[in-house]
Amino acid sequence: MKTTLLSGALALLLPVISLAGEYDLTVDRVEIDTGDFVKEGIGYNGASPGPVLRFKEGEDVTINVTNNLDEMTSIHWHGLILPFNQDGVPGISFAGIQPGETFTYKFPITQAGTYWFHSHSGFQEPDGAYGAIVIEPEGREPFRYNREYVVQLTDKHPHSGDRIMRNLKMMPDYYNREQQTVGEFFSDVSENGLMNTVKDRMAWGGMRMMKADVEDLQGFTGLINGKGPDQNWTGIFKPGERIRLRFINSSAMTYFDIRIPGLEMTVVQADGNNVQPVSVDEFRIGVAETYDVIVRPRDDKAYTIFAESMGRSGYARATLAPEEGMEGSVPELRESARLTMADMGGMHGMDHGSMEGMDHSQMAGMDHSAMKDMDHSNMEDMDHSNMEGMDHSQMAGMDHSAMKGMDHSNMEGMDHSNMAAGGASDPFYAPGSGLVPTAANGGKFLSYADLKAQSPLYEDREPTRDIELRLTGNMERYTWSINGVKYEDADPIRLQYGERVRFKFVNETMMTHPMHLHGMWSMLDVGAGQWNPVKHTISVQPGTTVFMETEVDEPGQWAFHCHLSYHAAAGMFRKVIVEGGPESTKAAVSAQTTGVGGDA
Repeated sequence: MKTTLLSGALALLLPVISLAGEYDLTVDRVEIDTGDFVKEGIGYNGASPGPVLRFKEGEDVTINVTNNLDEMTSIHWHGLILPFNQDGVPGISFAGIQPGETFTYKFPITQAGTYWFHSHSGFQEPDGAYGAIVIEPEGREPFRYNREYVVQLTDKHPHSGDRIMRNLKMMPDYYNREQQTVGEFFSDVSENGLMNTVKDRMAWGGMRMMKADVEDLQGFTGLINGKGPDQNWTGIFKPGERIRLRFINSSAMTYFDIRIPGLEMTVVQADGNNVQPVSVDEFRIGVAETYDVIVRPRDDKAYTIFAESMGRSGYARATLAPEEGMEGSVPELRESARLTMADMGGMHGMDHGSMEGMDHSQMAGMDHSAMKDMDHSNMEDMDHSNMEGMDHSQMAGMDHSAMKGMDHSNMEGMDHSNMAAGGASDPFYAPGSGLVPTAANGGKFLSYADLKAQSPLYEDREPTRDIELRLTGNMERYTWSINGVKYEDADPIRLQYGERVRFKFVNETMMTHPMHLHGMWSMLDVGAGQWNPVKHTISVQPGTTVFMETEVDEPGQWAFHCHLSYHAAAGMFRKVIVEGGPESTKAAVSAQTTGVGGDA
């Protein structure tokens, strides 16, 4: 049976939509009204966000996608486990959908949970080409709820994606509206003294970095289900009901800190997979991640869903209320986040171009005492050609003569044996980081360390090999890379079907990177062994090292990239080729990959 999908707004308001095996989607030019501005964008079935696709675990789906644009398009089913030639990445898994053509996706649904879909062509996704996926499980959920809502976040900017990329290339801080002020300088003088403040400013200036480089893109309007703060998307409840909120961060660049003042949230899923329930007051959702939470409002009043950007430059808001038209109070934005030297701990991988006069003597918080045994020889990405005049007077005893093969695995004090608490002790942030999240009400803030799988997806076994991926970049030229090499210059990562690979992410930049591997699950190492959470997107904070293990069980060609749209486009992207596999799939993979290449 062919089913025409409901519009995004109506679908979000209905707790139950009939399930069907065949769907039609059109890719269209649409008008997007944020309440702050109106712009042309791209959407599905005439709207942005597109409709909520509802599948059932175990069914086979057919999705007919008709391209009404005057340019090539594609749809990637983010987080879904499916044959690689249905993954929707032009140049890697298929050739794309040309103008006027209809492409039919066919794949089995082998999982349940909350996911999303989006274009993988150019900047169509930040321009509005995204939607939500809800998959009903075959069996019963391990938690109870009375009704549910999708809460899909994005950062809508007045500029098109192409224009944003041009501006970032021209001036990396083009969209940075949180520059340090004269008032902030005098405040720092009062707290730290004049000389320390001046030297601190000079150190950052010498690196051509700013403490405010938390977000590349500011000036956006935060949307929830396509509605801006003034348009106030509202979900209705009856007091005492348990409500499941399916949070999806479909932003181009923005991490959001989520809270609902007056309500505790119980996290029950992360990236579509059940986790052991953990109650929190606030959580941070990285770009491309999903979290499902249960809330139980008992009072007959409105509650505000408040999603504040990690850099505190903007927000999205929505409302839970007993009836339409009710509003709760909207919190004020907190003080702007600032990077610290701890966040710059991996900066040796950044090419600063010119660092004359840089004074490292006041780099407080950087403990070099444990670096005597480190082998630093692998610093080929750092341009030392213009470092005349650098004052290293306080760095005595540091031998830089052989800076190759530096092991970052213990640089950030990540003790995986004791990872119970979030907040200030969160081991996934460098000690002293300016990005460590804290709850607005002083309560519990979710940490990755809190996430434990509800039940293991794979048997517990040792990885067959390790692969190190250094996250590198040049902020001044706005290039981003892996191991110092941009996508167009890199060889593919080759994996063997049936192995288990332990990936080691070393973030040598001052930005947070949500790393997304297509087609296969990733087990984030939180020190819980077989109970480590299973995810499709893993955030790696500045100056830290994070490990994940992947069961290589899907043959074919896959994308692996930072999910910040403009970082992926600037080079933080890899092709992964899984070789081998069941005999029945080898011929299909070989036939499909022949002639498929180029940029994604």
